[in-house]
Amino acid sequence: MRILTVEDDELLAQTVANVLSQHHYAVDIASDGEMGWQFATTTAYDLILLDVMLPKLNGVSLCRQFRQAGYQTPILLLTAKDSGSDKVMGLDAGADDYIVKPVDFDELTARIRAILRRGHPDPSPLLKWAALTLDPGSLEVTYEGQPLYLTSTEYRLLELFLRNPQRVFSRSAIVEHLWTFDEQPEAATVKTYIKNLRQKLKIVNASADLIETVYGLGYRLKSQPQSPNTIAPVSEPDQNSKEQQVFLAVARAKDSFKAQIRDRLTVLQQWIETINAGILNVELHQQAINEAHRFAGTLGTFGFETASQLAAAIEDLLQIQPLNPHQLQQMQQLMTQLAHELENFLNQGAIATTEPSLPQLLVISNDQQWVQSLMQTASSQSVLVKQISFLTENQELKQTQSEIQNSRPDVVLLDLDMTSTSQAMVWLTELTKQLTAPVLVITRSDNFENRIEMVRRGGGKFLLKSMPIHQVIEQVIQSSQNVQTREARILVVDDDCLTLEQIQNILQPWGLQLKLLSDPYQFWQVLVSFAPDLLILDVEMPLLSGIELCRVVRTDPVWHRLPTLLLTSRSDADTIHQLFATGADDCIVKPISEAKLLTRILHRLARG
Repeated sequence: MRILTVEDDELLAQTVANVLSQHHYAVDIASDGEMGWQFATTTAYDLILLDVMLPKLNGVSLCRQFRQAGYQTPILLLTAKDSGSDKVMGLDAGADDYIVKPVDFDELTARIRAILRRGHPDPSPLLKWAALTLDPGSLEVTYEGQPLYLTSTEYRLLELFLRNPQRVFSRSAIVEHLWTFDEQPEAATVKTYIKNLRQKLKIVNASADLIETVYGLGYRLKSQPQSPNTIAPVSEPDQNSKEQQVFLAVARAKDSFKAQIRDRLTVLQQWIETINAGILNVELHQQAINEAHRFAGTLGTFGFETASQLAAAIEDLLQIQPLNPHQLQQMQQLMTQLAHELENFLNQGAIATTEPSLPQLLVISNDQQWVQSLMQTASSQSVLVKQISFLTENQELKQTQSEIQNSRPDVVLLDLDMTSTSQAMVWLTELTKQLTAPVLVITRSDNFENRIEMVRRGGGKFLLKSMPIHQVIEQVIQSSQNVQTREARILVVDDDCLTLEQIQNILQPWGLQLKLLSDPYQFWQVLVSFAPDLLILDVEMPLLSGIELCRVVRTDPVWHRLPTLLLTSRSDADTIHQLFATGADDCIVKPISEAKLLTRILHRLARG
């Protein structure tokens, strides 16, 4: 399908276009409202992705102009503000749906698929024509259950026919639907793609004229395609998964964005300087609004939520003119925090544009047939699998220990069925002692006693071979993500220096960055400069309690979601209830248990 993206942030627009191209959409980009109007009124699009805040003609006005002119193409609005009034204005102007920045690409593609389904006679997510099925979500095509492996252009061509089953498409109409302005081929090229698509349909024994020629007019789906009688071999699938391609598109865009950060930030800093000098520069003010708006959308889209929230708060303040002294001070604080966040990002080093590190799974099993099925599915999910045969003798186990350690797996999957349960549990005990990676077990028998024994010996998850293979892989990926943690930052505030030292001794060996603070009146300054991922606050401090600090955090638009753990020496129900009522995520009763503190912090960071 062909999509028009109207977005003035060039980098964000190109990133969206790159991601959508991985889903087989052809995407044109317009950088302002007037250009969007020109594009849409001269070319047939299947959907318009329209930013609300645009130069020359804003998105809501452009949407209203389309509808007043009788333009029926679906419109999906992009808005940076998650407020009811903005959504109501957009929908009242004629938009079919909206999505709030920062853009979640999975949500974006799902909403696009949902909008495109509305115009199809069959509301099912799948596009079907007799025995032919196309799944826009997984990008898979099958005929009588057999996979059909298509190029991107062949896929888009088939999808065009399936979404318009009664329509005849001329060669020029197909070109207009499937190719952008920058890559339009000769109309004669369509004939080659039709021929290739028909040949691939023949491979799975589909009717040769399922896509029929209407002489003098073009092509369409045949009204009654024939059912196949035999199954023919098919070619191997492309090993590059859609997820990997999307990752690379976003990663490259991050690198481009990184090169622009300082220039964009300079505009905001120049505006602050002119205001402090008592100068009102209207043009610079509008530039500052635009840059704050772009920062809010792009930073969140690339996963920098805190910086995105700071930029959104700056954008809101920029709409107020003139700023009173308190608002100006607030603006300067937000600018300082944003600059700090962006500087941390820039100091992290270049973002890799090669493939991401793939999870390493070590499978200990002799069940060759099951392991082979696991490996095939894991390949499509970008998980690397290595197998070690299950050994029963203790001396053989010792010989294999070095091989296991050298493989450095992210996750281990231990098959309990290849030997006696007692021997398998011996393996489990040894593995959990040797490795920091989680050890999962899998078996055909759902035995409750084995579940208990697995937990006692430190196993990670209890899986059954009756589970679909893809669900096993999902559990492996989830387990690998829980252990691939970065050096999280933790701010600890306690007036007792002995408690601070104890917490430092517990947490430092785990590679966590700690900031220890004994003076609660320095809390806000340290919070802003250190930018922690988690807070630990002592409740019983003189003059300024941890409960009050927690409330301060919860009232701030930037930090209100920061995970917070409170320490207290009281364990009565009323006190615990009061702690959670203030907004605490968790609490620990003194004296501090090393195991409890470590477990709760690591689990909270993993969920974050």
